[in-house]
Amino acid sequence: MNPRITLATAGRILRQLRHDRRTVALLVVVPTALLALLHFMYEDQPRAFDRVALTMLGIFPFVVMFLVTSIAMLRERTSGTLERLLTTPLGRLDLLFGYGLAFGLAAAVQAAVAAGAAYLLLGLETAGSAALVALIAVADAVLGVALGLFCSAFARTEFQAVQFMPVVVAPQLLLCGLFVARDDMAGWLGAVSDALPLTYAVEALLEVGAHPDATGTMWRDVTVVLAATLLALVLAATTLRRRTA
Repeated sequence: MNPRITLATAGRILRQLRHDRRTVALLVVVPTALLALLHFMYEDQPRAFDRVALTMLGIFPFVVMFLVTSIAMLRERTSGTLERLLTTPLGRLDLLFGYGLAFGLAAAVQAAVAAGAAYLLLGLETAGSAALVALIAVADAVLGVALGLFCSAFARTEFQAVQFMPVVVAPQLLLCGLFVARDDMAGWLGAVSDALPLTYAVEALLEVGAHPDATGTMWRDVTVVLAATLLALVLAATTLRRRTA
């Protein structure tokens, strides 16, 4: 992998994002608007809002980035752009890590805006710092990018790319501990939950919500999320196709 080529790829993707106002709105405005909706839903239950909003600060970036990245990569392949790029010195890992870097920077902006709105405007309160929450949110978003790149290799149309959401995203949402505590799940569901990376992202956020300082469990969970991201990027590189038939 060539760092200069990776940075050039990331720059190209960021320039494309800058001119796509709908995607920018989806990345920045939608998560904040959904957090505001949660605030009004739990207006008389501040503690419930703190827990749900904290978790959603990690889930929203994951879902949005999965959707945006899978469709963006599919468009590059179906338009023939990817095929042309891969005839240059650009390698597959350069391309995929460039995507990860570009959307990681976009995720940092998204996390800063969403966390700022949650803490300053919506009254979110956590024992830990907002900076740790934003850090975990960025890690979740990059995980969504990596899984989106991997899944895009198996889609031929944008509709098929969207169909991966109930297959890849929905089980992680249901089993991450948001709706039912993991300790209360059936044994086999708990085992499945333990194998899903979003579980560790949510647990890391809850650790920040409950403790004033970063805990060992939080850092372990963040490490698991980053390891899953790296694995997904490597798998995406091995399954990446130049063009969709």
